[in-house]
Amino acid sequence: QVQLVESGGGLVQPGGSLRLSCVGSGFIFSSAAMMWYRQSPGNQRELVASISSAGGSTAYVDSVKGRFTISRDNAKNTVYLQMNDLKPEDTAVYSCRAQWMLFRSPQTYWGQGTQVTVSS
Repeated sequence: QVQLVESGGGLVQPGGSLRLSCVGSGFIFSSAAMMWYRQSPGNQRELVASISSAGGSTAYVDSVKGRFTISRDNAKNTVYLQMNDLKPEDTAVYSCRAQWMLFRSPQTYWGQGTQVTVSS
């Protein structure tokens, strides 16, 4: 049974930092590309950051470049999102997604999400 469990969300003041974690189980974590998405009320879900299976390639949406860092520890089956200099517009539910190929068929799974609120 594939599971993705996020943690680390919370309430933080503007300019503050949070580190989100997503632990995967039930699949070969080191074979999966991992992504962080976010969605706020009234807005479409947005891809925030992605990282390749071995961690050698990362990508970010322009609005978080220079502030957020995605990383992974395959020995711990965990992907992280370090978020610095947080802004009120970063407020959203953040979810992780795993994607890999199985017999030429893409497999994708989502976590349940963790709330991040940036407010003074």
